[in-house]
Amino acid sequence: MNHVMPPPCGDVPTPDLVPTAVPPVPPVSATPGRPPELLRPAGAPGITLRRRSPAQSLALNAAVRADLDHLRPWLEWAAEAPTPARTAELTEAGTAAWDAGTDFIYLAGLDAEPGRVIGSFGLHRRIGPGALEIGYWVGTDHVGRGIATTAVRALTGAAFALPGVHRVEIHCDPANTASAAVARRLGFRLDREVDAPVRAPGETGRKQIWIQECRPAP
Repeated sequence: MNHVMPPPCGDVPTPDLVPTAVPPVPPVSATPGRPPELLRPAGAPGITLRRRSPAQSLALNAAVRADLDHLRPWLEWAAEAPTPARTAELTEAGTAAWDAGTDFIYLAGLDAEPGRVIGSFGLHRRIGPGALEIGYWVGTDHVGRGIATTAVRALTGAAFALPGVHRVEIHCDPANTASAAVARRLGFRLDREVDAPVRAPGETGRKQIWIQECRPAP
């Protein structure tokens, strides 16, 4: 695992907890402040992360339907092909969540192919105070190009720039080695592995919790 110096922040990180089973899911609370609506990850020229919007709904639906076989093993919501109406509904819900400060979803696109969606990345306020979870997927045609790694690095920086956030987590099944490799390359440490419900065909009933914490400001 890479030993990367964590970024500074203004608050002392919360101490690690090592439960032996999945802890209760805390109520979702709002994050003060908002991340940028547009991110251009360093090291990935021509790639843009843009706040998900209704204008991208059809392109997102096409991307998901084209990559269902790729997504289905790890994502519960990929069990069936979504209709355009369902994607539009979820996009509207995502817009409301962003405005409320509970969920920040970005769509990845290529400058060379305007309007196309090649992946999705999110900051999720669902793991308790002072922390955000990063979720992500990249379409089959673009895996292995470092897009996920550079995008997650950008999102980690955006998360730590928000007031009160001093921990970022990545959760993945042990069998999802590609997802775990992103966390490892970026210096996230494997904090623990816990029991988890099986909700997608590729899952094993276990979940890895990868953590990065920011350093107290001098």
